[in-house]
Amino acid sequence: MGKQGPVAKGLPNTLVAVVNLWYKPLMTQDNNNHELGVLEDRLGYYFKDKGLLTQALSHRSWAVEQGGSVQDNELLEFMGDAVLELAVSDLLFARYGDQCREGELTKMRSFLVNETQLSSLARRIDLGNFLLLGRGEDKSGGRNKSSILADAFEAVMGAVYLDSGMDTIFDLVERLMGGILDDAREMIAGYDFKTRLQEFTQSRFHRVPEYKVEKISGPDHQRTFHIALYLNGSLVATGTGRSKKAGEQAAARMALDKLGSGEPLVHSEDTADP
Repeated sequence: MGKQGPVAKGLPNTLVAVVNLWYKPLMTQDNNNHELGVLEDRLGYYFKDKGLLTQALSHRSWAVEQGGSVQDNELLEFMGDAVLELAVSDLLFARYGDQCREGELTKMRSFLVNETQLSSLARRIDLGNFLLLGRGEDKSGGRNKSSILADAFEAVMGAVYLDSGMDTIFDLVERLMGGILDDAREMIAGYDFKTRLQEFTQSRFHRVPEYKVEKISGPDHQRTFHIALYLNGSLVATGTGRSKKAGEQAAARMALDKLGSGEPLVHSEDTADP
């Protein structure tokens, strides 16, 4: 769509107009097309207008050092915040709309679009490595600051929206956040399967579970962790997740499901004290 960007269904025209008013394509030697291509590979999206992506990566400290000749990413961050909230709301409604009330869906959305989650997503695609930062910000560790990473992730989402529209945002968010979306209700409800399982095994067997990463599959930006859960050397359950922690929780949940069905975790002789 170039500079003007599409108007997404459900978003006010004025929101798009504000960003279009200030948008300036950028080309810098520090962030050439080859480097942008690496980031696009990790995103799984290829920009028609590379200037939008470059602007999304331009921190305020960088723009200041350029003497006002370039535009920072803050307006794209503003747009990205809006489209992320809409996309996550839609995806949560599709998953949980027939199970949850409005308040629970709101809590899940707030959990999914907070600084912790967005900076984690940014780290998965190594977004910090591509940021344009001022010298001082760079030296102070800005590439790994959660606040900067979360803001930049929102800016990239805003750039994707302006470049391609809302359907692309839905697809991208589903791909990047799918595993977290699937686990959102349990996370918000405060379920902690690992703690519950450990309390049981300590009480029953005087042992604690051991979790091992059996393998990691998928591309760097969409990894799946395969976890095996052992008790006293015996395999009890397995689980997968988009993170090591999520995989461990899935394995612990499978073990608890076995208990709930009356199936023993391990044979008694496997856990007998020597």
